[in-house]
Amino acid sequence: MSEARGAILDRIRAAKGASSTTSAAEAYAQISRTYLRGGPLDREGIVDLMEERLREYDAGVFRVAHDEAGAIVERVLQARGLSRVLVPAGLPAEWMRGCEFVVDAGFNARELDSFDGVLTTATVGIAETGTIVLQNAPGQGRRAITLVPDYQMCVLRVDDLVETVVEAMARLEKTKELATTFFSGPSATADIEMTRIKGVHGPRFVDVLLVS
Repeated sequence: MSEARGAILDRIRAAKGASSTTSAAEAYAQISRTYLRGGPLDREGIVDLMEERLREYDAGVFRVAHDEAGAIVERVLQARGLSRVLVPAGLPAEWMRGCEFVVDAGFNARELDSFDGVLTTATVGIAETGTIVLQNAPGQGRRAITLVPDYQMCVLRVDDLVETVVEAMARLEKTKELATTFFSGPSATADIEMTRIKGVHGPRFVDVLLVS
């Protein structure tokens, strides 16, 4: 729990006349955590589940060896017909093949919208929910670059896959102060008439490379 959040909760408790002197942070630490923390799947099972979930969400999925990643990036981008792709600082140079790549220089929304897509890596993937977690870190960049362009390719290392949300939260503990985005496949929403619309809150099209 962040210090600011704890302070706010402590003030709310005091305003409500709470008799306990236990702080919000202490009360949070005392919560019993007997829930399931991990899953039964082996590494191959986790990768299979992640692929299944991503495909259910209408994302393209490609399993590749580490030394093949650049070639697959090139093949997929060319098949998508993309020519100008945004990348964050810190992305491996060997992945940037097949089109023009431009490193993010703090572009505004209009400038971001001029790119065909964005290529990033990720911090962790959650097989149980088919979720990919991005943080403001080298190879991933700031949040805006993955929300404005219409297409995203994410290169996710198999070693960064976990089965459950609880395992992912444990991995994120050390970097919890970074801006963090969770997404599961292409952006999609539905209005009151249940008309499904893609691309409202992020890219309409997503491809994921699972790299071993």
